[in-house]
Amino acid sequence: MTKNLSLQEQLLEQYDKSYEGHGISGERIAHRLSELSKIGLTADNGSNRPGFSLAEKQAKELIKTWMLKAGLSVSEDGAGNVFGRLTGEEDHLPAIMSGSHVDSVPNGGHFDGPLGVLAALEVVEAWKEIDYRPRKPFEVAIFTDEEGSRFNNGLNGSEALIGKANVEEKIELQDEEGRSFAEVLQDVGLSVQGYAEAGRQLDEIELFVEVHIEQGKRLEKEELPCGIVTGIAGPCWLEFTFDGDAGHAGNTPMDDRRDALVAASEFVMKVNKLPRQINDSAVATIGKLQVEPNGVNVIPGKVTLYVDIRDIYKETRDELVNCVLSLSKEIADTYHIQVNHEEKVRVHPVPIAEDIQQVLEQALLEHGISPYKLPSGAGHDAMILGEKIPVAMIFTQSKNGISHNPAEWSSLSDCVQTVQVLKTFVESLQHDRR
Repeated sequence: MTKNLSLQEQLLEQYDKSYEGHGISGERIAHRLSELSKIGLTADNGSNRPGFSLAEKQAKELIKTWMLKAGLSVSEDGAGNVFGRLTGEEDHLPAIMSGSHVDSVPNGGHFDGPLGVLAALEVVEAWKEIDYRPRKPFEVAIFTDEEGSRFNNGLNGSEALIGKANVEEKIELQDEEGRSFAEVLQDVGLSVQGYAEAGRQLDEIELFVEVHIEQGKRLEKEELPCGIVTGIAGPCWLEFTFDGDAGHAGNTPMDDRRDALVAASEFVMKVNKLPRQINDSAVATIGKLQVEPNGVNVIPGKVTLYVDIRDIYKETRDELVNCVLSLSKEIADTYHIQVNHEEKVRVHPVPIAEDIQQVLEQALLEHGISPYKLPSGAGHDAMILGEKIPVAMIFTQSKNGISHNPAEWSSLSDCVQTVQVLKTFVESLQHDRR
């Protein structure tokens, strides 16, 4: 954020008002993004609103006031999830839900999460402006603690909503200050019992659609304001331990070594090439590595590293996992060392249904936007809800692909065009889908 200029002023500097219309106001979106940015503002002009913090609660309370002014009935469940409901002409029908989160990583950006919440709320504001009432009820959702920066355990609000949360595991969690899950909940007026009982009847929700910044560069390269998400990748995290022999760097001949780091290095290089052999949307990352004994003049005897494997399709994700496991054994045999692995995480990917993508495609075309499809490599609340109900996602262009950083940026013109697409998409869902 440029010093001495508010986020609102920056957003409006190069805003193209020609993208407005149909009741949508870019100035209102800019104002609300700016007001939220002031809550938990860091010295670097970033956001610091951890899940279950007073700052996250303050952001929710501010949005609640906007919800009420827009004519929504507001409720909050035991996990702190907030819902603003607009009644439909046939209010007994399952609701269309849209939203995201307002918590952040430490010193994060101002768009990751809040844009999705405000986009959904702006649809309601637009309907109010043009005197439109949907046939089906519409709910604006704010999910608690998506980022997981407090407990390294995110998506807590959406997990509670679908009844997936493992409360026994969560009550064992502690934050960096040694405070328990129960204590942190109490700080913001919640309880473990309330959290455990936050599950909802999911037949009340027809579909959840989430607007989110892309956090990548594909849309920017295509010069498009927004795109259609084809699926949300499910991560599998594997911990590998390569065990060789530590030895003296000067007195151990090259042909008599069991160097764990040399083996691990070949593994790193070859893992990098595997995803392209499996699927275009598959990725694998080794971002954490520990060497023991880690001395300048000592042959590495042990290396521990972590592989993050993701794809939007379970079959190809699991195929890549098996290829990585086979590769580790092959390299260990080549270098006469031992390798062991432990699976840390395996989350189901969530592909977006083709018929939902087609409705989104028509919404983009209606606004003169070329329908570009791309996968989401990051997890979102839509990933959790997608285990139980139909979901959709719309990505908004991110400048330079930067996210989780004060430099995170999406232009107001791109944000407004995304809201136009969201509004058209939700209106298309007012008719029964075949």
